[in-house]
Amino acid sequence: MGEKIKSLSPALKIYFLIIALSALAAGLSGGVLSNYFKDVYQVTAEQRGFIEFPRELPGVLTIFVIALIAGFSDIKIAMFANVLGIVGVLVLGLFTPSYNVMLIFIFIHSMGSHMAMPLRDAIGMDLIKKGNIGKRMGQYKGVYTGFTMIAGLVVFIGYRAGLFSFESDIKWVFVVAAIVMSVVLFLYSILSKMVDHKIVSDKRVKFIFRKEYKFYYVLTVMYGVQKQIMLVYGPWVLIELLNKKVDTLSILSIIGSLVGIFFIPALGKWIDQFGVKKLLYADALSFIGVYILYGILSALFKASHIPVTGLPVLMAYILFIVDKMSNQMGMIRTLYLKSILVKPSDFTPTLSLGLSLDHVVSISCAILAGIIWDKIGPQYIFFIAAVMSLVNLYVATKVEVTELN
Repeated sequence: MGEKIKSLSPALKIYFLIIALSALAAGLSGGVLSNYFKDVYQVTAEQRGFIEFPRELPGVLTIFVIALIAGFSDIKIAMFANVLGIVGVLVLGLFTPSYNVMLIFIFIHSMGSHMAMPLRDAIGMDLIKKGNIGKRMGQYKGVYTGFTMIAGLVVFIGYRAGLFSFESDIKWVFVVAAIVMSVVLFLYSILSKMVDHKIVSDKRVKFIFRKEYKFYYVLTVMYGVQKQIMLVYGPWVLIELLNKKVDTLSILSIIGSLVGIFFIPALGKWIDQFGVKKLLYADALSFIGVYILYGILSALFKASHIPVTGLPVLMAYILFIVDKMSNQMGMIRTLYLKSILVKPSDFTPTLSLGLSLDHVVSISCAILAGIIWDKIGPQYIFFIAAVMSLVNLYVATKVEVTELN
């Protein structure tokens, strides 16, 4: 991490453990959900889309829930968020609830996960000494990414060795995730005693809407569409059409994370070298290209015109990984917003509004896409997404970007 662990303050050592174990738990619980839905409940694409409603709704509700309990410290609320996560995932692990009951606990688990993310960042920022923010935030990101990869490796080995299975009465991958989250909860209780002040971030619900930010809002709405295609229906091609299991998706996620370690720094350099406007073009074109190829492959797989082995499957794997890289290009939108700010205080409230728009659109898109997959054909959701991504290309032609200092 650039400096020896022993040189860190005790509070930061505990916090780095929290980050590491939170990433491990998220990878164990969230990384296998699509296969869980398919293997345990035999869901259709339409049902898979509907599941995104309880899973993504917390993304809209989180800021309001946190605002309601803003009187508590960030650590206390983070502890409550972990309790929600533990309850949700433990029920899925110990029992096989009915489909409708399962949706309730997916919602509970997702609410805990969505609440924990901003609070974890706020606590981490508070623990950073002045003048060391960039370095430390980079370390946080590195630790989280590294343990996300470890989670993928644990899942891969666990399923290959027969330790994890969705056919057993107890879904041990979820139980292990709940145990890890319980350790995180314990570590937060230790951290609360070590910090000599009450960490309380600004939790007021603040949205800002300005005409100057109209293209940012458009890009955010489009990302809400693209995100659901990336996160739900890209993997669903492998699961539904190619019958790939958890071990395959885990190893692909590990490869994606490894590529991301090199891709993210390179993306930062490209932004500096070519500017935000040109990278907005690249962002749009990457989505268009990936979705056209996904659509073609999906149509051919569905019609049995190409084999579900060999080169076609390898191409699907590559698209899965490239899709993950496209997701990393979100920093371009953030930097674009930063470059057009009317005043600096608009930044966080505008991001909050963008996040809410993103989740509202992604819920609607996921449900509609599932219906299209089942009723018309999987290729059409990708072709429609490619056509809609032309909006990103149009925005790239229209935006005027002020160079960042």
